[in-house]
Amino acid sequence: MATLKYSRQREAIKEYLASTTSHPTADTVYMHVKTEFPNISLGTVYRNLNLLADLGEAVKITTPDGGDRFDAQTIPHYHFYCKDCGSVIDMDFNNIEEINELASQNFDGRIESHTILFYGTCGECLTRS
Repeated sequence: MATLKYSRQREAIKEYLASTTSHPTADTVYMHVKTEFPNISLGTVYRNLNLLADLGEAVKITTPDGGDRFDAQTIPHYHFYCKDCGSVIDMDFNNIEEINELASQNFDGRIESHTILFYGTCGECLTRS
């Protein structure tokens, strides 16, 4: 693969992702990066976020509300999606590597990784009910 040309806009996108734990959508990233780069397009933000995910420098989280979320934390971890407020929250427990081994027992191929998204109602939404 050819070396990727440095981009100040891409760097700003990475910095914003690294500064938040809110797992923002591309629209949210766009609104924040636009303050530094007023001429940046939403398409540029989408392309760069997807490129960062493809390169392993960000994680793309597909949610049931149709919007992808992005996370700068690339070490394996799990997420929770609140069906009430739509927030995506990091789950604080060890990666369950045994799942790969269990799945491999009934699969003719090589499993290298997995993702898990838990669904339910977050603590803040529960206290508002």
